Amino acid sequence: MSSTVSFDAAESPAPLTAPSRSWQRAFGDLRQGWRQRSLWGYLGWQDIKQRYRRSVLGPLWISISMGVLATGLGILYAALFQVDYRHFLPYVATGLLIWNFISGCILEGSEVFIANEGLIKFLPAPLSLHVFRLVWRQTLFFLHNLVIWLILIIVFPQPISWTLLLALPAFALLVVNGGSIAIVAGIIATRFRDIPPIMASVVQLVFYLTPIVWEYDTLASNPHVGDRARLAELNPVMHFLEILLEPMLGQAIVWRHWAVAGAITVVGWAVALLVLRNYRSRVAYWV
Repeated sequence: MSSTVSFDAAESPAPLTAPSRSWQRAFGDLRQGWRQRSLWGYLGWQDIKQRYRRSVLGPLWISISMGVLATGLGILYAALFQVDYRHFLPYVATGLLIWNFISGCILEGSEVFIANEGLIKFLPAPLSLHVFRLVWRQTLFFLHNLVIWLILIIVFPQPISWTLLLALPAFALLVVNGGSIAIVAGIIATRFRDIPPIMASVVQLVFYLTPIVWEYDTLASNPHVGDRARLAELNPVMHFLEILLEPMLGQAIVWRHWAVAGAITVVGWAVALLVLRNYRSRVAYWV
């Protein structure tokens, strides 16, 4: 490995005099992990290359599989709900694009430290390095799949406007929350190994409770199911989906979703920092 991605063991996350359970060491872990971005950036890219190492199309399979799934579900549910597929197909594809990033951070986040057992035991690196590597890898997957969204927007034009710029801070919020989820789920799952399969079941259930293959506004305006459809707002994933989906499809921006997403971000990172402070030193023993 080149010197640009090497780990400088001389740099410690926090002074050795700081107790293991201290805010100084917790924030130091995050700072040191960020300083090693050349390392986790390289490793994240290598993860993708390794997955498709002997494939002819390579990482293009990421976009192809996403495109096939989005097209199939879009056409199917457009027929079931009797809506125009020219509108519904981009909606489903964009929802799946965002959902894949969220679910990837949750599912892989619950195993982020378990999967890196060898590195954690033998490499003097901060725990946050593995979290940054995971989020970076999911970001690369998202950028690959973004091609599908671009193709559908060209084929089925949507009312895109200047609000598309809001997609950047919206995705930044998703990335920030992906890190906090990976820290909390990863540390807890390292101690309790039943968590990853439980998370997989919960994530599968949340998929159907999130407006991806169905439109929230359509059901909420239906007098027969409107009251029950509004219960979807209790699903935190919905708000993160909407803040990115709305600008990407040129829909009206609902600032309520931004407020909820912002509040969840603050609470999520408060919990993540607390967990990191109290249990980061035990992860090496739990794995």
